[in-house]
Amino acid sequence: MAEVPAPADRPGAAELLRLTYGPDPSQFALLARPEGRPRGVVVVIHGGFWKAQYGVELAEPLALDLAGHGWAALAVEYRRVGIGGGYPQTFDDLHAAIGLLADPVLGLDLGAGVITLGHSAGGHLALWAAARHRFPRWAAGAVAVRAVIDQAGVADLAAAFDEGLGSGAVEAFVGPPGTHFDEVDPSRQLPLEVPVWCVHAPDDEAVPYAQSTGYVERAGAAGAQASLVPVTGGHFGVIDPGHAAWAVQLELLDALAED
Repeated sequence: MAEVPAPADRPGAAELLRLTYGPDPSQFALLARPEGRPRGVVVVIHGGFWKAQYGVELAEPLALDLAGHGWAALAVEYRRVGIGGGYPQTFDDLHAAIGLLADPVLGLDLGAGVITLGHSAGGHLALWAAARHRFPRWAAGAVAVRAVIDQAGVADLAAAFDEGLGSGAVEAFVGPPGTHFDEVDPSRQLPLEVPVWCVHAPDDEAVPYAQSTGYVERAGAAGAQASLVPVTGGHFGVIDPGHAAWAVQLELLDALAED
C-alpha cells in the first residue's frame, strides 16, 4: 500500500491512498478519505463498456468530491477487455478490490456495509457486487453492500447483447448469453436484498434509458426496493461533479448517511 498525497488543488480530500490487490498493473484502487470520521464508505466503479481504453480516471473526480462531502470513497481500477479482463477476471478484481476496505490498517467502519456507485458498465458491476456473495467463487470474505446507486448502468446484459451496445461490448466481455449469465447479469439476480437507485437521463445516447426503467420494473415485480431517478445531462452528466445530476446523487447519499 503506497500513499499518494492529495494535490493542493483538490480540496476536501485529506489523503489519497493507492492500494493494490494483485500483481497486474490494473489491480489497484484509489482511496479518498475526508478529514475526520467518514460518514460511510462508497465504492466508485468507472464505466467504458469494460474496455481497456477507459480507466479509473473517470471515477477519481467523484471519489475526491465524495471525500469533500465527508465520505470515504474507493475508486476501483480493474482488468478490462483487451488487458486481461472479462469473465471471470473482471469480477474477481472487483470482489478483491472491495475486500481491501476490510484491512484493519485502514480503520474503516464497515459494520453497515458499503455503498456501490457505478457508471455505465460500472453500474452493471455495482449491481453485481450486491449479489456476488450468492456465488461460491465470490462468497468468501465478501464485504457486504448495503445500497447501490446505478448511474446509467447496463442492468440487463442479455438485452444489451441483443442490441449490440458498445459495438458488441457485452459479447467481448462475457460472451453470448448462457448459464453463466446467472452469475454476471443483474437482471437475473433479482430480487436484491438492498435498495437500488437507477439514476439515468432519458436522453442518454450510450446506454438506453430502458435499461433502467426495465430493471426497476422487474425489481418491483420481484419484491425488491428499486427506484428510478430521472436526471438531465445525457450519459455523462451523472459523473460530472459540477452537474445537477451529481447533486441529486449526493442527496441520495445524504439520506443513506442518516439511516
